Amino acid sequence: MSEPSPSRAPGSPFWRFSLRLYGRPGVPAACIALQEGAGADVNVLLFCLFAAHSSRRLDTDDVRQIAAAADPWKAGVVMPLRAARMSLRAPALMIDSDGAAALRRSVKQIELEAERLQQEGLFKAFDFRTFGGPASEAGEAARQNMAALEQTLNTVFDRGALGAILAAFDKPGD
Repeated sequence: MSEPSPSRAPGSPFWRFSLRLYGRPGVPAACIALQEGAGADVNVLLFCLFAAHSSRRLDTDDVRQIAAAADPWKAGVVMPLRAARMSLRAPALMIDSDGAAALRRSVKQIELEAERLQQEGLFKAFDFRTFGGPASEAGEAARQNMAALEQTLNTVFDRGALGAILAAFDKPGD
């Protein structure tokens, strides 16, 4: 996700917010830890944080709606691309390793574009002027939104990974 420069990146405010946050030290590894360890969809997680950044507090019903909107694209497009990219790490013996590495880089770019499209869809689907509840403070809303995501997934996030993401969220410059 850290490929394009946030200041020159096309797309919605959500996409630009995601690039900025994901580009901060420790955030990519923390997001992957929550994805692999707790089944979190990183785009949904980022959207919950974008809601907080937009002064919106989400409850579990809100997060369920967001996840339900994201799931078809994630399941039908993002996950198959990710699976293809991962399987190119160790291509079959008959496949040229340089060719497989080049293909893996291409698939990674296509996967990134699929994630951007998912984020654009979420941004269009949920209007924060009416969705969620008002929040008086972004940092507290971020913590509440992450708790709602945990409850929706029926899991407990790794506190270190979650702490790294929330620390980066709270960092001035957003």
